[in-house]
Amino acid sequence: MRTLSIAAIILAATASIPAIAEDTTPKPGVISVSATGNADVAPDMAILNLMVMREAETARAALDANTQAMAAVLTDMKAEGIDERDLQTSNFNINPRYFYPPRKNDGTQKPPRIVGYVVTNGLTVRVRDLGKLGTILDRSVTLGVNSGGNVRFANDDPAEAINQARKNAMENAIAKATMLTETAGIGLARITQISEQNRGRPRPQAMAMARSKMAADEAAPVPIAAGENSYSVTVNVTWELAQ
Repeated sequence: MRTLSIAAIILAATASIPAIAEDTTPKPGVISVSATGNADVAPDMAILNLMVMREAETARAALDANTQAMAAVLTDMKAEGIDERDLQTSNFNINPRYFYPPRKNDGTQKPPRIVGYVVTNGLTVRVRDLGKLGTILDRSVTLGVNSGGNVRFANDDPAEAINQARKNAMENAIAKATMLTETAGIGLARITQISEQNRGRPRPQAMAMARSKMAADEAAPVPIAAGENSYSVTVNVTWELAQ
């Protein structure tokens, strides 16, 4: 009897709890679009990758020749107004140069032997006065730079340009979503999600360091065309559809 009484109490209590109503409210539809915005701005500095390469029979002789040439380049860069903070050594290497004897008729071959050493020393230079860029490139070749020469035009602080690209991307996304929904005869409600892909770094522009004999003889400054940097941002936006 005691067991039946407890069961009856539990059954009565359960019956008194109101049933939870199932939510049958239809969920709003959504629309997701992607759009890209761009902003173009003139560069305010150039980044050079220069290289001095020297070869000699011994590592010591190659290193001494390389050091002398690079010291002259650094001194001249500073004389042109390049700050210490804008000069950075990179990619320093000492490598042996081997001679591989030809194979004999029986297929054997003597081991290769070292016949010299090559020393390379790289220098990254930030040129903030673009008016001096052509002269600096020309002077660097005259002073001993004989490899490298890539030029990348950049902006010291691209935040404003990236923000403008971001704004343009969002405006393009709104215009695209509005056009799609108006064509479908529906409206936009609240935004539920925004994400972005920032491709803010401008594409590098390469410039060969090699000069013709005529250009070297005339010692004319290297012609420079800086153009503009294009910064790009893509946004992904999701809206609920107005019911």
